[in-house]
Amino acid sequence: MATRNEAIDWLRGVAMVLMALDHTRALLGSAVELDTAAPALFFTRWVTHFCAPVFVLLAGTAAYLHGRRLASTRALSRYLLTRGLWLVLVEVTVVRFAWIVEIGPQHLFLQVIWTIGASMIVLAGLVWLPRWAIAAFALILIGGHDLFDAVKAEQLGSARWLWVLLHESGTLEPFAGARWLIIYPLVPWIAVIAAGYALGPWALLPRDERRARFARLGAALIVGFILVRASNLYGDPQPWTAEHGLLRAVLGFLNCAKYPPSLLFLAMTLGPACCALAWMDRPLGPWAERLSLYGRVPLFYYVLHLYLIHTVAIVLAWHELGGDAVMQRFPNGAPVYSLPAVYAFWATFVLVLYPACHWFAGVKRRSHAAWMSYL
Repeated sequence: MATRNEAIDWLRGVAMVLMALDHTRALLGSAVELDTAAPALFFTRWVTHFCAPVFVLLAGTAAYLHGRRLASTRALSRYLLTRGLWLVLVEVTVVRFAWIVEIGPQHLFLQVIWTIGASMIVLAGLVWLPRWAIAAFALILIGGHDLFDAVKAEQLGSARWLWVLLHESGTLEPFAGARWLIIYPLVPWIAVIAAGYALGPWALLPRDERRARFARLGAALIVGFILVRASNLYGDPQPWTAEHGLLRAVLGFLNCAKYPPSLLFLAMTLGPACCALAWMDRPLGPWAERLSLYGRVPLFYYVLHLYLIHTVAIVLAWHELGGDAVMQRFPNGAPVYSLPAVYAFWATFVLVLYPACHWFAGVKRRSHAAWMSYL
């Protein structure tokens, strides 16, 4: 890409902004059952499905580019291991406290930061392999993990916890009174970050060639998604049907499983993402520069936006719930805002966060401390 990989920052910035929309809807708007949701609410939720796949894929690409600046594979492996452990720690402390104002390990929600961190730990080992082997690992795992959908954690007895961590979203109870919700099991996210790493050399090609490659890859994924999804034979545990009219058929066609992400979910999201990466790899003007700012400080933005949205949700719920509002992840009895209001809140949150992100991006740019690369 261009200097500082602007296209990667731009696409990551889009993902970060859309992520704020999803969390604003979750904390201030209506819950979403995609099977029955109104179209506007469905697409509000659906468009945010692009966030996690883009975030994880680009984490792999960024890891490859970072490795080019380091002295050796050993240095890259050590960096990925330590950064991965750091992200897992951030998830179970700072991020957890943003969702639940509670001290103690009784309740955990392992979400996207956890899965990126754990995937980086796996990638720390994978980087010792040839790039073709990493690409093969990614393709086999992404394409084949749906074969194991019929395996359920409850069938595995004492190994249930491992399957929940790897492939089936669920709850673990490691000790009395504990409830750890694994929202993002590792498979196939570890394959997505590996795919991003394997695609890393494309980012260093001449601009016209890399744009063409990403555009062709994106188009192939989109066509593949349409053909395989139309067959209803493989790639997603949720078949679609045309029995309830054209609109519901379209919504059902797009309603692919995210927890864990099916083959078709990843094709549906990463295909347009690769096309967007190709389109963004050119001068786009000052608006894109402002958007890319969020992509240059993703962890800072992610943590800050959670605290901002949850704080506003608590304040708005205070008159209904009093002090109980603080102790709830999604305050029961709190006001539920309309979809237009959710969009207004979202736009406000994104704008409010801009000065802080601009400041922190400047701090990172001026600092030469190695530890700043972890933030």
